[in-house]
Amino acid sequence: MSGRMPLRERKQQRAREQIVEAAFALFAERGFADVTVADIAERAEVGRTTFFRYFGDKQEVVFSDEQVLLEELTERHRAQPPVRDLAGAVAQIRAVVLELCHKFTANEEHYRAHEKLLNDNAELRDRAARKYARFAEVFHTTLLDHGAPPVVAALAPQIALACFQAGRELAGGDPTTLPGAVDSAFAQLSELAGPDIA
Repeated sequence: MSGRMPLRERKQQRAREQIVEAAFALFAERGFADVTVADIAERAEVGRTTFFRYFGDKQEVVFSDEQVLLEELTERHRAQPPVRDLAGAVAQIRAVVLELCHKFTANEEHYRAHEKLLNDNAELRDRAARKYARFAEVFHTTLLDHGAPPVVAALAPQIALACFQAGRELAGGDPTTLPGAVDSAFAQLSELAGPDIA
């Protein structure tokens, strides 16, 4: 077997990629607020029905990559062995968050465009905050399901989220420095709780 996707799936992927590419081009040209779903569909040469097959609204296009990655990595976290102490839980989530950072920044141009959109639009920043909060909730649930004490399950994801947000702020939209900045934020935890947490 060649491992190639079936033709239908390849067409769907191509249509989705066309929509994302068209949307980001229009956002760069006109600004997020001045672009409509109809504009995106027209630029991508797809119908509105096709647009809504893949995205609920134009905000979702901005987070197209993140949603797929978050789902993939949370599934990976669920498959990891149980940890019940805070240091172990933070270390486990740290590995997932750093992998997420590397995947987010693999396409540097796209990452820069994404960060600019968030910086320029409060509604997108709010949407991003909700998505990251949902990510933390999934980790919380997974840790509880794996037998972690409630305090560990509650704290570890919030610590990881804070480290990610701090690193993102310190990186200042630079994809080349985001993973290192986030990793450094995690490393700072050792100053608070000893070397075994970071």
